[in-house]
Amino acid sequence: MDSATPTHTHSSKSQPPFAVAEKVLAKHKGRFYEAKVRQVEFKEGQWRCFVHYLGWKKSWDEWLATDCLMKDTEENMQIKLAIDEKFGHDKSTKIHRASFNKPKTPNNESRGRKRKSETPIKEKPEVPPDKLVSIQIPPTLRKQLVDDCEFITHLGKLVKLPRTPNVNDIMKNYFDYRLKKCGSISDSVEEILKGLCCYFDKALPVKLLYKNERQQYQEACPDNTTPSTVYGAEHLLRLFVKLPELLSHASIEEESMTELQAQLVDILRFLQRNQSTYFLSTYHVPDDIENSTNKQGD
Repeated sequence: MDSATPTHTHSSKSQPPFAVAEKVLAKHKGRFYEAKVRQVEFKEGQWRCFVHYLGWKKSWDEWLATDCLMKDTEENMQIKLAIDEKFGHDKSTKIHRASFNKPKTPNNESRGRKRKSETPIKEKPEVPPDKLVSIQIPPTLRKQLVDDCEFITHLGKLVKLPRTPNVNDIMKNYFDYRLKKCGSISDSVEEILKGLCCYFDKALPVKLLYKNERQQYQEACPDNTTPSTVYGAEHLLRLFVKLPELLSHASIEEESMTELQAQLVDILRFLQRNQSTYFLSTYHVPDDIENSTNKQGD
């Protein structure tokens, strides 16, 4: 059991810790997954719950002890996101859940296909979740991340590229919004917006893609094509999940970090206000990979 695991051991039969139909975060192999309680029972001196993992077939349903469950609160969701950050997007939920009943084998497929023009972000020592920079993602955008994951890893659908507006367009729209609202823009805000685009371009090929998006990336971003001119809000939002870890390795003074955090939260609010305009409501299945996508993760 690690620090992210709740420690409520219930030896009393009088009050179950979770209710039937309650949404929870269920832990397995170090990660938390969104789930719903189907049954609750008291057995062998402790409560346990039969849970259904949201977005998964009923064959994955299982009994779990209550110390493997957390309440679905904003605080606990941040713990989940921090742990997801630690594991990384490329080790997608689909691949990890597939390892429940069989040994995990290394996957070097994407590494062999990496283009020479990519600028990799070097691996850094892992940062404990409690030491990560805090970036609060609004609940509606967290749901957007969950839907994004389901479309791609569960349904085999992709974001159709190029996106309009793209990441550069969104940053310009935010710049214009701030200029209209405040009458002027400080140099630091301009630097942050440029820095976000730079981070996005470098992080996307190595940090922000699911396995079955890599072929699309190779086709959409040939040499000298910057991802921020091709990808849109869906992938930009993934960057905000990665930023706490990326920023923890940057040499930023505390005062500047506080200003940066406030600015990033404001950009997230801007994305939230324009969610229906910037984000796709559904994704598509590319004709050339419609069949092969369903076989990925074998």
